Amino acid sequence: MFISGAVYTGFIAIFLSLKIWSLYMMSVFLGIAAALIWTAQGNFLTINSTSETMGRNSGIFWAMLQCSLLFGNIFIYFEIGKTSATYITETTRTTIFLVLTSVSGIGVLIFLLLRKVPPRDESSIQSTEQSPDTDVRLGPVQSLVRSFQLLKMKAMLLLMVCFFYTGLELTYFSGVYGTCVGNTHLFGIKSKSYVALCGILIGCGEILGGAIFGLMGRRTNKYGRDPIVLLGFIVHIIAFYLSLVNLPSGSPISDTFNQEGYIQPNLALALVTAFLLGFGDACFNTQVYSILGYLFPNDSAPAFALFKFTQSLSAAIAFFYAKHLLLHWQLLILVVFAVLGTMSFAVVEWTASRRVREGYEKI
Repeated sequence: MFISGAVYTGFIAIFLSLKIWSLYMMSVFLGIAAALIWTAQGNFLTINSTSETMGRNSGIFWAMLQCSLLFGNIFIYFEIGKTSATYITETTRTTIFLVLTSVSGIGVLIFLLLRKVPPRDESSIQSTEQSPDTDVRLGPVQSLVRSFQLLKMKAMLLLMVCFFYTGLELTYFSGVYGTCVGNTHLFGIKSKSYVALCGILIGCGEILGGAIFGLMGRRTNKYGRDPIVLLGFIVHIIAFYLSLVNLPSGSPISDTFNQEGYIQPNLALALVTAFLLGFGDACFNTQVYSILGYLFPNDSAPAFALFKFTQSLSAAIAFFYAKHLLLHWQLLILVVFAVLGTMSFAVVEWTASRRVREGYEKI
């Protein structure tokens, strides 16, 4: 986590004196670091949790993580608002990235203060996906082999459909939606600055979702994770519908000056949609973390690696077609995979709960 975080800080720092070659080079390193840090922190979260606290800890982690969307976008919105220029000046850029680099560096140093891994108390963790050869710590090669072995499990294959959807919707709310709002000039001459406001509302939704599900961790264990995922599905469907009616179909591709959706573009509606996108994303991701830690406590590193691999693959695919497909086609893809992802998650959750009640150890 420390090494990967240092790469993140280095990536931010290159924007202080940006060169094309350094951007591409650090982007490659950033992709590698992202795979490492997400797998490592998922494993760290699992080994510091029990089956009773996994849902709570996942929610708290997600809420704290998404605070960056809130505070980062607030800082950028007001920093850019100080100048009347129609572009970001060198002074503004330097100030922004000095602050971001400093905050990132402090965060990386805090990794050194994390407690050592506590001794494993297997009796406190209830696993429905456990193999007899995973009680020992695996090396890199063994972990890679174990990742492929997990692909043979029906539960993991079903969950990968949900993982795939989280990558698609990640691309939509983090890249496509803000672009659509910024390109819709019927919002007014400040349409580009509203991208930061959308980021703030997405962050608020993420934080609220993470906080609620963190506080409701015990109830989640009692009633299951699928109601929360179903809530996220409903919230996202509403957000996709609002996007369809409020934004021009060509807004993901280029600036739209006189185009509108099914209604006159409404800024308040766009901000509400941003909040719903963030809240729905929190519903899915907190429960994905919770169920992975619950089903695969002894294989948390390979399990989270498969999650990040699938999510990153779908995000890459979505970013590829984002600049070529009109908005309604992108929303159709999201709806289809939202249905499939929610159904697959519900099947895994229901099967795991049933097997536990019946006293079995495996799905």
